[in-house]
Amino acid sequence: MSVHVRRLGGDGWFAQLTRFALVGGSSNVVYALSFVLLDAYGTLFANAVGVATSTVLANELHRRRTFRAADRVPWFAAQWEGGALALLGLIVSTLALAALHFFFPDATGLMSIALVIAVSGVVGGLRFVALRGWVFGRRGQLLQQP
Repeated sequence: MSVHVRRLGGDGWFAQLTRFALVGGSSNVVYALSFVLLDAYGTLFANAVGVATSTVLANELHRRRTFRAADRVPWFAAQWEGGALALLGLIVSTLALAALHFFFPDATGLMSIALVIAVSGVVGGLRFVALRGWVFGRRGQLLQQP
């Protein structure tokens, strides 16, 4: 096994950030598929369903794999807290989509996807910091300290 693969299995911030990006990329694929399949019902609806579906998947993968917190963070807590962060992302992406369609009424579905992915990149960086420090932080260790 290479040194790089072993490092990605660690608990340092770089390994967690790499796993976070892999999970994020996977959930973006789920999002894009949902969006394309549901775009005929409207971009805002497709965005909301895509965000909800990909968020539940990402929160669970982050709990189990990215931050290895399955033993200290219950499923519901991860979904609730991670979901609150995702809701903020949904608000930002929805506002961005609304602005796109206001200023460019003939914008295509691909333009909408590109915009949402770009916004998600910025929101994702902020989300990593919040998930690492707040949602999946070492809760058990913090409680055991005198």
